[in-house]
Amino acid sequence: MAERLRDHVAVITGSGAGIGRGIARRFAAEGCRVLVNDIRGEAAERVAAEITDTFGVETLAVAADVTVKAEAVGLVEAALSRWGRLDTLVNNAWGGGRINRIENKTDEQFRHGLDMAMWAGWWTMRAAFEPMRDAGGGSVINIASLNGVNAHRFTAEYNVGKEALRALTRSAAREWAPHQIRANVICPGARTEAFEAYARANPEAAAAAEALNPMGRMGDPETDIGGAALFLASEDSRYVTGNTLFVGGGTHINGSTWAPTPEEDRVG
Repeated sequence: MAERLRDHVAVITGSGAGIGRGIARRFAAEGCRVLVNDIRGEAAERVAAEITDTFGVETLAVAADVTVKAEAVGLVEAALSRWGRLDTLVNNAWGGGRINRIENKTDEQFRHGLDMAMWAGWWTMRAAFEPMRDAGGGSVINIASLNGVNAHRFTAEYNVGKEALRALTRSAAREWAPHQIRANVICPGARTEAFEAYARANPEAAAAAEALNPMGRMGDPETDIGGAALFLASEDSRYVTGNTLFVGGGTHINGSTWAPTPEEDRVG
């Protein structure tokens, strides 16, 4: 079977672990050259080497903090400098945030949520626009969250940032469609390293979250979430733009009752 992304280039932010790593591996398995980004340089280097060793494709590891405009834009510039093209941009990076009640959140928390999601997404998308336009098209895949769609409790800054990114994606899809640049959103549910850490600290809540999933499990970052991203990056989705694809085992159908215990309720 032909590799669906042969000769393609993808920039995937926050791909040193979790969903980003899973998407990077799935793309590489289909022949894609991948820029692996993480704020932790060693994580980016490790995943890039792993992908090259496993799939035999070219990779580029770039340590960058996407909440810094120059560093976010620099990811697109690095891919263009290395390979001369950019076919797919995946905005996945997220870090920080606290589980606490909205009345106890700070301005800094909300700024962080917007910086990590909306601003970082905008900066990389704007940098990718001209090379994608000039090449005749491309795909932007932004990772949002069911947390924002369903207004899950205690993660307001995350919800706000991800919903702002989702609105930005829809606007870009409408305006960039004449250039054959597709822009879509994935709202995933996956068993990542972050979920595993949460499960260790909150085993009952994590078990309840999985039990309430219609499919009875959290998704796999590579096969489940990566498979959906592969569709959106490939020519199979050439007529698909402005959509939100829920890849969470059906948790979006009737909503999710997931509600972690706020930090202030766990103190002592």
